[in-house]
Amino acid sequence: MKFEEMEKALRERRDLKALIDSPEGKALAAGLDEAALKKAAAAHDAAALGDILRRVLSTPEGRALAEKVEKAAGEK
Repeated sequence: MKFEEMEKALRERRDLKALIDSPEGKALAAGLDEAALKKAAAAHDAAALGDILRRVLSTPEGRALAEKVEKAAGEK
């Protein structure tokens, strides 16, 4: 599944909020550098966004959340 398709599917899903509110989602959000994320997104800096994503996926919470997102996107 392409990233764009997954993003669209998740936006249409009500259970996305449940993923965000999950223990993994909360732990992940607490560990994010919100300023760096906003800066990279505003600048369309794919390298910086990729680095943030790699750091997120290197954590147990990040991997668990990614698995839940992938499963939710596949169930649509």
